[in-house]
Amino acid sequence: MEIWIEITIYIVSLLLFLPCVFYYMNMFQQNSYRPRRFLRWLRQDPLPHFFRKAKLKFVFTHRMRRLLLVELLLFVLSALLSPFAALACALLSPAILLLSNLLLSPVEKAINRYFYRDAKSRLEAHKGLVVIGITGSYGKTSTKHYLYRILSEKYNVLMTPGNFNTTLGVVRTIREQLQPFHQIFIVEMGAKQRGDIKEICELVHPQIGIVTSVGKMHLETFGSLENIQKTKFELLEALPSDGYGVYNAESEGVASYKGIPSHCRLESYGIDAHRCDVRAANLLYDSRGMSFDLIDSKGMEHYQSKLLGKNNVLNLCAALMVASHLGLSPEQRRRAVAKIQSVEHRLSISHRGSLTILDDAYNSNPEGAAMALGVLKDMSLPEGGKRIVITPGFVELGPLQWEECRKLGYRSAKSADILVIVNKLNREAIYSGAIEGGLEEKNIICADTLSDALIKVSSLSSPGSVLLYENDLPDMFK
Repeated sequence: MEIWIEITIYIVSLLLFLPCVFYYMNMFQQNSYRPRRFLRWLRQDPLPHFFRKAKLKFVFTHRMRRLLLVELLLFVLSALLSPFAALACALLSPAILLLSNLLLSPVEKAINRYFYRDAKSRLEAHKGLVVIGITGSYGKTSTKHYLYRILSEKYNVLMTPGNFNTTLGVVRTIREQLQPFHQIFIVEMGAKQRGDIKEICELVHPQIGIVTSVGKMHLETFGSLENIQKTKFELLEALPSDGYGVYNAESEGVASYKGIPSHCRLESYGIDAHRCDVRAANLLYDSRGMSFDLIDSKGMEHYQSKLLGKNNVLNLCAALMVASHLGLSPEQRRRAVAKIQSVEHRLSISHRGSLTILDDAYNSNPEGAAMALGVLKDMSLPEGGKRIVITPGFVELGPLQWEECRKLGYRSAKSADILVIVNKLNREAIYSGAIEGGLEEKNIICADTLSDALIKVSSLSSPGSVLLYENDLPDMFK
């Protein structure tokens, strides 16, 4: 083979290898560095999309740097064999990534063990720190923020930031942010398989626990609703005998669970449910947000909030119960609740001219979507205003995905005047549900992208309309 042909193949291989490496590293990171999850995604969407704008920004962590270094070494070794070996390495970049991860696994495990032991020793040295664990299929992030804001009226509080809800995320928070002056540490606990919550509890040893919900999230990795229930309740089981736990009895997955522990003080909460220990009642929406009464064995307290929706009332219930347990006065609790702003993209409300925006883009579960659609339906509109829903449906619901997306379409038809279905993934299911719900075909719009959807909506909306963004797919499902 002539030298110029070999050089051309080498150059093409390198130019193909580098963008593929970074694309698949991004997807590997979005799949929580889990090879099996990455392979499941890869089977659905094997080809790289170099020019698609990422919604979840790639973070070039130390782990990613180590992974990149090994991938580059494997590419160089293949290039030393032949130009065609280099080209094969570029074309098989997902396999090269997984091989590199396998080669690095002993190193990563050793590093993680060191960080884990260091975080554990820091916690043990922090005497008097109150650790509060929060878990749930949905609602845990909002509850974390609300609880942080309320407890900050009296205490110095640290909470796990962003989506740092894995063991390694909690470890990183402890090592980088925990200070001697902190009195309370709020730990969001996520889970995608059995034992995930227990693992975090073994690190932080919570004295207080909140279970916000149990739903059909990550059903593909859990295998069954029962496994999800057992995993979420690992938090309450980990509490000491003098601990305190609260759980949402409005959640069907919580209420139907038979293994609720009884070794410590536990209280339930709900809305207009007399079987609960604490309940919210007299919920009203107005131009300022919403108001409600919180009722327990001690009496009734009235609250005004800028938040919207029954799920947010439930999240506030959990936060207020823990705040009361930790000694905050009713005045401190009311003041904090009145100041709480919506968590961005979690049924937050904003205005664009005469158009009201309900942004529920981070929601990805059927229960939360039903609640958001209920808020949309109950909002008062001026004459001529329209209710509009933009949604791509749900993902990671396994065999239930089609049916839940059909229900989403049906509920949208009962709550909205116009439905915009984004992406092709769940289009057929949502469309069929909307037709079944009585929405006319002319009021069902299909769009391939969100930008395309917004262009179409701009010509359909009228002054005083309300637009609900319901869910937004991660890049791996685009």
